Amino acid sequence: MGHIILLGDSIFDNGVYVPGEPDVVKQLRAGLPSGWSASLCAVDGAVTRSVAAQVARVPADATHLVVSAGGNDALGESGILSAPVRVVGEGVMLLAEAQQRFARNYEEMLETVLGLGLPTVVCTIYDTPPSAPNQTIIRTALAIFNDVITRAAFSRGLPLIDLRLICNEEEDYANPIEPSALGGQKMAAAIASLVTNGDERGHRSVVVAR
Repeated sequence: MGHIILLGDSIFDNGVYVPGEPDVVKQLRAGLPSGWSASLCAVDGAVTRSVAAQVARVPADATHLVVSAGGNDALGESGILSAPVRVVGEGVMLLAEAQQRFARNYEEMLETVLGLGLPTVVCTIYDTPPSAPNQTIIRTALAIFNDVITRAAFSRGLPLIDLRLICNEEEDYANPIEPSALGGQKMAAAIASLVTNGDERGHRSVVVAR
């Protein structure tokens, strides 16, 4: 038996975007074995630096943490995509500076979460829907933020749920940045499988960091 806590942003706190349908935490509860529970500490609109306030609200009986944060940080840096540059290298440097800012905040956030001493899972930032305007540009730019997340997870030996591979269809999105009930169900199923039984489906990668 266990108690899973969802931390982060509207990827988990998506109730307002799926009116009349279950949000992620309800879908997760429905998919857990008897005796397990799940609670939502994630907050719509949160950035990595605001996750510390969520950590302070984690209940004492929590046994597992799942973090999906960073999408709003990336959104806040999106103005870079329209910044004028003379050569490609200047554009790359703008992206590198944004990546460095994000890395500082994400690393600090993750250390705060890990300070609770509980098994922790992290999630990548998913792509925008295939039909979204500038999807190719956005997907490419998000790769620099996801590189930070994957490095942070792999260097600490943490499980990683790659939401880019899970929410990979148009129907998985309620809008260009929020998950639909279908996308939420797919995420909830991945979380439940990973946390409660080690993902017996065998969809697992092993990363050797050292």
